[in-house]
Amino acid sequence: MNATSTALLTIDLQNDFLHPEGAYGRAGQGADSILALPDRIAPLKQALTKAGGTYISAQFTLVPGRDGNPLIAAHLKKLRPFLTKGDFAPNSFGHSLVDQLAPADFTVEKVAYSAFYQTRLEYILRAMKIDTLIIGGIVTNGGVASTVRDAHLRDIHTVLLSDGCAAFNDDVHNATLKSLGSVTEIMTCAEAATKFGDSR
Repeated sequence: MNATSTALLTIDLQNDFLHPEGAYGRAGQGADSILALPDRIAPLKQALTKAGGTYISAQFTLVPGRDGNPLIAAHLKKLRPFLTKGDFAPNSFGHSLVDQLAPADFTVEKVAYSAFYQTRLEYILRAMKIDTLIIGGIVTNGGVASTVRDAHLRDIHTVLLSDGCAAFNDDVHNATLKSLGSVTEIMTCAEAATKFGDSR
């Protein structure tokens, strides 16, 4: 991989998902495997950006309506009834990238699973001449899988971080990795970091 044409893309590693005072933390929703991701991905981010690569953070966004209540898809409202006014709102604490990975070179607000759907991600990739995406984040079977498949449809080479993504259920995570093996290269965060001079 050529660092200058490679970007690390993380999906939804935000305070509202991971911080104890975020929306999911307040609701008692979470998993140890998810909480471990930022510290595992951080050395890869450092190695890649030091070598001249790019870091892009895709962040789930709930667009506030006129009354401040978020515009929530019906299926999400049913799955996550605790989401309320202010959660995942642009420029809020909860919407922000977690401290361990901040800052990103580019931030992409996304309103659905895929980081490509109705976002500026493709424009950034073209402008930066990026042809390879290293992808991690949450959840493996949701935003991560959707983004990997959408990149594949666009002939963008991807590397999926096997230990740099997670789901709320390990069996679901493992099954998703297996199913994505036909459309993406898979390696660990440490293996990816060695491609850019980090031997840890």
